[in-house]
Amino acid sequence: MGSKNKLKRFRENELFKNVIQPSREEVLSNFELQGKWPTFFNNNNPIVLELGCGKGEYSVALAKKYPNKNFIGVDIKGARFWNGAKEALQENLSNVAFLRTQIELINLCFNKDEVSEIWITFPDPQIKYKRTKHRLINQDFLKKYQFILSKEGIIHLKTDSEFLHGYLLGILHEGNHEVLYAHHDIYNSSSPPKEALEIQTFYENQYLKQNKPITYVKFKTDY
Repeated sequence: MGSKNKLKRFRENELFKNVIQPSREEVLSNFELQGKWPTFFNNNNPIVLELGCGKGEYSVALAKKYPNKNFIGVDIKGARFWNGAKEALQENLSNVAFLRTQIELINLCFNKDEVSEIWITFPDPQIKYKRTKHRLINQDFLKKYQFILSKEGIIHLKTDSEFLHGYLLGILHEGNHEVLYAHHDIYNSSSPPKEALEIQTFYENQYLKQNKPITYVKFKTDY
């Protein structure tokens, strides 16, 4: 993407009513929407996050399918989720928004128990050991997610990375976490949860055409 195109998208994001872009300093000091997301959506419906939402296609698709839930795509790259934000506005979807921030700050953007569900779809597996701290399902991130999740809150990981799938299962089995469902090839599972298959990203479609297995884990954290 050219620099001019990125700048254009950044400017448009500033005008989109469904895009929130606090500075790092604002989040660290006192983020105004922490604990007050129902006022943003004007309802008390459950809040669902997509972390590392990329272009936002999954968040938008979820919002269309579940109008009685509120969806927030979170990513630091605003030029990417511009696509989802624009589509949501064009289709008058009032139950989806996009938050531009670092995911390491997620526990400062939402109050304790404020979120009902988290989706992590096809994140960078960060395979090298020195990149462990950047994996979105490492111990530190999972503790942050547990803080913002309600007592019955659920996390979904959907990925083409067998490494990341195995890494997460290792963490979950070491701790006192509850694995609700796990499969290393969800499209060849005999009884997959419907929510694992009902939405496909562009890249997911590409992986399937290459006969690449898609893995899926549904779980609850307990620290």
